[in-house]
Amino acid sequence: MKVLVSDKLAETGLDKLTHADGIRVDVKTGLSPEELKKIIGEYDGIIIRSSTRLTEDVLEAAKRLKVIGRAGIGLDNVDVPAATRKGIVVMNTPQGNNIAAAEHTISMMLSMARRIPQATASLKAGKWEKNRFMGVQVYHKVLGIIGIGNIGGIVADRALGLKMRVIAYDPFISEERAKEMGIELVKDLNDLFSRADFITVHTPLVKETRNLINKEAFGKMKDGVMIINCARGGIVNERDLYDAIVSGKVAGAALDVFEVEPAKDNPLFELDQVIVTPHLGASTGEAQRNVASAIADQVIAYLLHRTILNAVNVPAVSPEVMERIGPYLNLAENLGGFLAQVCAFGIEAVDIEFHGEMFEREDTEPIVLSTLKGLLSPVMGDDVNFVNAKIMAQQRKIKIKESLVEDTGDYTNLIVLKVRGKDEEHSIWGTLFGKKEPRIVRYNDFIIEAIPRGEILLVENYDRPGVIGNIGTTLGREGVNIATMQFGRDKMGGQAISLLHLDAPLNDELMKKLLALPNIISVKSIRL
Repeated sequence: MKVLVSDKLAETGLDKLTHADGIRVDVKTGLSPEELKKIIGEYDGIIIRSSTRLTEDVLEAAKRLKVIGRAGIGLDNVDVPAATRKGIVVMNTPQGNNIAAAEHTISMMLSMARRIPQATASLKAGKWEKNRFMGVQVYHKVLGIIGIGNIGGIVADRALGLKMRVIAYDPFISEERAKEMGIELVKDLNDLFSRADFITVHTPLVKETRNLINKEAFGKMKDGVMIINCARGGIVNERDLYDAIVSGKVAGAALDVFEVEPAKDNPLFELDQVIVTPHLGASTGEAQRNVASAIADQVIAYLLHRTILNAVNVPAVSPEVMERIGPYLNLAENLGGFLAQVCAFGIEAVDIEFHGEMFEREDTEPIVLSTLKGLLSPVMGDDVNFVNAKIMAQQRKIKIKESLVEDTGDYTNLIVLKVRGKDEEHSIWGTLFGKKEPRIVRYNDFIIEAIPRGEILLVENYDRPGVIGNIGTTLGREGVNIATMQFGRDKMGGQAISLLHLDAPLNDELMKKLLALPNIISVKSIRL
């Protein structure tokens, strides 16, 4: 088996690959996309970090490729759907650099608070400006953490050790789990904005988090707030941050990630209140050795023994089982993804009902894992996979229940997913038409038939004349094409929903226009 290492990898990983019987490794870094396309067809596996981009175009040339190994967490540079269509397993190492990234966050916060980089530069320039670099203490200050995943949780722990007061916003963590961690969970992000002295983000970059901290958010924050972003560029709107610093609203910012990388010509660099590092969150010797060793082990295990570890696009099941239940895995993951993007409450319990004889014959555990992965991915991104999905749900004190139900109603086999918060519940029903075509057949009290795939607009409205026409007219005026449109209502004159498949996602301005239409209750954008 031939493995290509196309980005710099720590020697611990290279040694494992070199000494593995049955594995031949080539190290070729710095390849252009065209150069990579010319040679990728020779390899059974490829190991990358963040520099190599595996686009659909490149993957089309990968005729033998069986596995992609990412030494790290983020998979922004891999077209995972394209890899999945070609049957290529995509793996990452979600745990390897958590401590490094969390420690970097704390380091950036303290350096910003005490203006250490600015003072260092001044002193090295031959100046003694003791009175210029007045700092602030973090003791008893409020740290607002957006996203209490693996890294956010470690940041919270370290901050509590500094005697900070930690509040957090994360729709996928229960109040019970937050209390165990010693933090206060806020249900409204605006509450965090208004109370925090320091704000740090630890979420993936998805449509819900892009520009999450923007002009509107800055307006709700305290005067003199300080911002840290060591997660993903694009979560903090850089232009709005620049304006907020110049106006005096924001006293400082510590950034390790940027909207465009490498970041060499960024207006924020002109501001003395901003400290920056070139995406160093995972750049410790220990972290790089950890992820290199882990991904080498994972790729070797898959190529030589077909053992799947930390795969983001396929659970660990045999090819024979995959042939039988594969379509249900995709259905379950998309049902979970759908509910995750429409629920506006902290999920405390998940019920998965399996209706039909097929589920009595098959092991449903892979389908449960697929459901949980779909449910957690919109919030946790690449941190969650088929291996750790259940563990992550349990860590968040989410109660998981699965049951077999004989009654299938009008369907041969049916999956019913229910999620509950403290005072709310949502449910979605899914099945297959034929043997492979997934369908949503019910959402809450609404009977509907829709394909759980692509860009979806979910509109909840009162069942009144003209609603559908207004939606179509508004989208048409903005040049948005509707691919399909399905409707359901609970009763005549009651409430109704519309599910629209669109050719492209909607911007915030257009979403607000739809919400302002008569008889519209809510408008939500979903990507599956």
